[in-house]
Amino acid sequence: MKIISGKIAKAQKVVIYGPEGIGKSTLASQFPKPLFIDTEGSTNNMDLQRLETPSSLEMLLQQIEWVKQNKPCQTLVIDTADWTERLVIQYVCDRGNKDSITKFGYGEGYIQLEEKFGKLLNLLSDLIEIGINVVVTAHAKLTKFEQPDEMGAYDRYELKLGNKTTAKTASLLKEWADMVLFCNYKTLVVATDDKGTKFKGQGGKRVMYTTHHPAWDAKNRHNLPEELDMDYKEIAFIFENVPVQETSVEVPVANTPDTKPKEETKPVKEPEEEKPKQESLDFNTIPKDADETIVYPPEEEKSATPVAFQLPKSIPKNLRDLMEGGLVSEEEIQKVVAQRGYFPIDTPIQNYPEDFVNGVLVGAWKQVYKMIQDLRATYNTPFN
Repeated sequence: MKIISGKIAKAQKVVIYGPEGIGKSTLASQFPKPLFIDTEGSTNNMDLQRLETPSSLEMLLQQIEWVKQNKPCQTLVIDTADWTERLVIQYVCDRGNKDSITKFGYGEGYIQLEEKFGKLLNLLSDLIEIGINVVVTAHAKLTKFEQPDEMGAYDRYELKLGNKTTAKTASLLKEWADMVLFCNYKTLVVATDDKGTKFKGQGGKRVMYTTHHPAWDAKNRHNLPEELDMDYKEIAFIFENVPVQETSVEVPVANTPDTKPKEETKPVKEPEEEKPKQESLDFNTIPKDADETIVYPPEEEKSATPVAFQLPKSIPKNLRDLMEGGLVSEEEIQKVVAQRGYFPIDTPIQNYPEDFVNGVLVGAWKQVYKMIQDLRATYNTPFN
């Protein structure tokens, strides 16, 4: 056994929250080489690098996985946590064929939300292991708080993560983070009379708080002062010695669509063992999670694809985004759907019911895409 002493330079998990308009996104944009996943579309007027606004949780997970494989940045920014939570809630509702998370019995919807949100944080933690900082921004809200051992209640700022869900997703996010920074306006109060009985606000500045206070949640593991100016320079030293990873990664040959059929032809029993997994793709019995990682075609292969690969705008956007990521054609979706006996093969995707698109095709996209890959392997072509 080896004993390791001293500090270890490592990428950081940072949560920045505060009232709207305080400058959370601007502060996050000052981190080393940031790449934004703007879940609420609020950075359109900022000059920065971003991925497309995810239209579903599956698309968001694909974007994080792409960052993990390709390492295009030193900091990944999720802006914001509360809008990301909406994607998770939508995923849980679509998968359970419910129009609201409150429609699940005995709090089952909130349990699934907590599980899925936790797995999202685990995927973000994988980026920390390869040297990519993760910054999550969030809005703040004022709530009444009453301590069990004290009389009376008082106002305090908390993460704006749902109402009934706050005790689950907010606590998960705070525990996951290495730093929780609360940003707010600090108003300077001056006396207006000689006796000091009347006061007025005069000016102010933006600050960030780094430690816990009865009026807000905050923490850090770097012995920071309790209050700092809202400027990245105040915490820049924390990220100076983080090991920088290579900005590109070689995709294993075995994972590319062109060579996958060769792998599957060797073991004869392998396709037979996968059939039960495909049969489990059913609207009411969708597996809660699939651990397999979706491997999309490399970027150079996408750029070499003819411009003719254009999906109709009539296809729902959340499904169309996923199809574009894997270069999945409309005909491939129709074949898979007809293969499972849902609709005739000539039924246009835009005629599929909304709950079928959201609950089956988007909600179980990993299984759907796996079936499409198997279909491509059968015809021995990368794209059918």
